[in-house]
Amino acid sequence: MTRATGRVALVTGASSGIGAATARLLGARGMRVVVNYLRSGTAAEEVVADIEAAGGRAMAVQADVREAAAVESMVEQVRTAWGGVDVLVHNALIPYAVKSFQDMTWEELGGKIEAEMHAAFAVTKAVVPHMTEQGWGRVVYLGTGLSRRPREGMVALGTAKAALEGLARYLAQELGPLGITVNVVAPGPVEDTRMAGVIDDAIKQRQVAATPLGRLAHPSDVAQAIAFYADEDNTFMTGTTAAVNGGMSMY
Repeated sequence: MTRATGRVALVTGASSGIGAATARLLGARGMRVVVNYLRSGTAAEEVVADIEAAGGRAMAVQADVREAAAVESMVEQVRTAWGGVDVLVHNALIPYAVKSFQDMTWEELGGKIEAEMHAAFAVTKAVVPHMTEQGWGRVVYLGTGLSRRPREGMVALGTAKAALEGLARYLAQELGPLGITVNVVAPGPVEDTRMAGVIDDAIKQRQVAATPLGRLAHPSDVAQAIAFYADEDNTFMTGTTAAVNGGMSMY
């Protein structure tokens, strides 16, 4: 089995949850990991320490991925230290309103879509030139099962992530000839994340009951799917969406 040993992976929103689990896993598999964070510097440094304690290499870099200048500065820091970014895992969670369409303002819906797409656009634009130059790259976006299976109050998140999936397919078509794959990992409900905090126990139990594998996902389950897409082993999958939901929804 081949591994992308020595490749540089940028994981956005990597101080906790799925991002942190992914950063640790990629580090364990030999990648040099950039742990991006917005405010949680202490938590990001803990992820770096975990990776280094396991024999890997990592650095924490602060940047608001919604700001192109901040993203460019972050990628320049990485370029100076390690060269360009070979693997982008765009996981950062952009805040959103949890409410019905009838109660929602355009600023809440349109603002979420704009921020989601702006962040994805900025981080991808910043890393693609290096990937193009070397003829190899991996882009993995974090989506959500809510894009295809709506749930009450989640119209802003589900709609914005559906747009992100659309962008991924267009990028896969355009960047494929350049040796760059673009894929989406779409988790269902995940334990131990900020999103999990908005689900009450009754809803959670219904979700577990609807899941053939009998539990909700852990961040490590999602990280495994991301790591496959990020690796040398993924030679021929691009423009796809992987549903990591234990069979709760099958497509």
